[in-house]
Amino acid sequence: MNKLKMHSFDIIQKNIEKMKVLFPSCVTEVKGKDGEIKLSVDFDRLKQELSHFIVEGPQERYQLDWPGKREALLTANMPITKTLRPCSKESVNFDDTKNLFIEGDNLDVLKLLQETYLAKVKMIYIDPPYNTGTAMIYKNDFSEKIDKYLERTNQIDEKGNSLVVNRNSNGRFHSDWLSMMYSRLKLARNLLTDDGFAILAMDDSEIENLIKICDEIFGSENRISIISVVHKPEGRNQEKFIGTSNEFALIYAKNKSLANFNNVVLNEEVAKTFKFSDSNSNYKLQSFISKNHGRAGKDTSLRINKPQFWYPIFVSPDLQEITVQEKVGYKAIYPVTSTGQERTWNTSKDTCIDLIKKGELVAINKDDKISIFQKYREKQVIKSHWIDKKYNATNYGTKILDNLMQTKTFDFPKSLYLLIDLLKLTTKNDDLIMDFFAGSSTTAHAVMQLNAEDGGNRRFIMVQFPEKCDQKSEAFKAGYQNIAEISKERIRRAGTKVLKDNFNEQWHKDIGFRVLKLDSSNMADVYYSPEQLKQDDLFKQIENIKADRTDEDLLFQILLDWGIDLSLPVKKEIIQNKLVFFVDDNALAACFNLGVDENLIKELANKKPLRVVFRNDGFDSDVVKINAEQIFKQISPNTEVKVI
Repeated sequence: MNKLKMHSFDIIQKNIEKMKVLFPSCVTEVKGKDGEIKLSVDFDRLKQELSHFIVEGPQERYQLDWPGKREALLTANMPITKTLRPCSKESVNFDDTKNLFIEGDNLDVLKLLQETYLAKVKMIYIDPPYNTGTAMIYKNDFSEKIDKYLERTNQIDEKGNSLVVNRNSNGRFHSDWLSMMYSRLKLARNLLTDDGFAILAMDDSEIENLIKICDEIFGSENRISIISVVHKPEGRNQEKFIGTSNEFALIYAKNKSLANFNNVVLNEEVAKTFKFSDSNSNYKLQSFISKNHGRAGKDTSLRINKPQFWYPIFVSPDLQEITVQEKVGYKAIYPVTSTGQERTWNTSKDTCIDLIKKGELVAINKDDKISIFQKYREKQVIKSHWIDKKYNATNYGTKILDNLMQTKTFDFPKSLYLLIDLLKLTTKNDDLIMDFFAGSSTTAHAVMQLNAEDGGNRRFIMVQFPEKCDQKSEAFKAGYQNIAEISKERIRRAGTKVLKDNFNEQWHKDIGFRVLKLDSSNMADVYYSPEQLKQDDLFKQIENIKADRTDEDLLFQILLDWGIDLSLPVKKEIIQNKLVFFVDDNALAACFNLGVDENLIKELANKKPLRVVFRNDGFDSDVVKINAEQIFKQISPNTEVKVI
């Protein structure tokens, strides 16, 4: 019976599998240190396949490099033996919600989510820490002491003697920050759907470098835009020369050829002009009679200059039917202005027929004169400079948060309406949104607010490191020990407020979230390295599972291992006096009790779950363990059976 691996997704093995499809002769099988057969790349053979297109050694190439980049890439690809432990007491509607709040270092969290949410996230928004040169929370061993940095960059020798006149240690801070971002963005890209978007907020401190690493990771061809957002119209008063009033939003698509913005209007004044609505969208009416589109004095909207666009449109007496086919009792309408000028329709007759079929033309009788109008759908040219007052971070970020929390808890939150507009632009009703620098969880607030407005059921995954609050801060005085606590409380209060306001009846009213906390694996070291058992231990009962871990802890690590959505409903049943977990009815059945017998196994097999898992030492006897697989093969052959 196979054991679950109980460690994070092996990205390198998955990449080798992809390579095998393209170059099967370059991939071979080798035995790893653990004795398992793994795929490996024959680089000599691969070089032969790509002999004319290889860049090697010191050959020059265009790229952004910095001390620590290689380590950042290796760190991103390195599997980890950690897990996410559920915390129902800090959650809201734990059993029913589709939203997640994950507490812990986002690099490890991104690794753990690779298999479960591979190509599942429609939009990733992050507002990462700006590089001010101060100590970073997200170091991951990329940072180095100043002497080590100066030596590595050839500014001092091994004895500490200066090799340059003006030593520059500032590059170390750039390197730390770039390494921190690079590893996380490499992992984040994997989670995006093929038509998904990554949106990154940044000030001018690292914008150039961030563009370069995003161009490398996402591909410069997938860069959509660099939007300047005026978030502080009055400008920063501490600037010596020019008071900065804007920051940037970098927008990348995973695949630009597949990605599309929604046809939405973000400007409130423009939105008011789309007064009508049908099952498709909001719209406004404009005359179907053509206006002057000519140049150099020639009016191509006149009948005499474009006769093929002059034809009758027939309208029924009740104005409900429009056609280009003549019918008895229908009135013929021509493109004639109120002054009697003969013009043309906006389209040819064939295009007009298509518009009629789609319900895009409307007949209106005003003052005993019937006119034809075309529906112009809600749409706005999205510009690269966002200046609307609703993006003011003070009025619509800080004040909204302070009012919600009844005290100042967080510095410089984003405007709630900036996030709502980005969601309108890039997501649809059932999409999954992720923010792995959650901060005060403006993103989660925006998701719930927009769902309430348009009846959508977007879901979110927030990730926040439990960075300690300054003991002198108002947040600490209010009882918040760390940023993650502020983030969770903001979601709780925002959800309550959204429910009290008017909302769309189609909304599922999901204002909950499951709290999961990053921790070491539930499994003892011996689970991963059984070969390290001492001779004396072979005759002892060695426990695979750590003593302080619960059945729920085990269940969620198994969900990660099997790549099962962490927000699926979980129910418990007592079967044959044993506790059994069922995830999404039959997606997974799990029993971690000891003394599992054949009666329980048969009953579970009759439920035909897709997957079932037991403790390796949980069977009543070795005979029962051996028979378990055979029972499932007979009763439920499609069930995957594993142990931990």
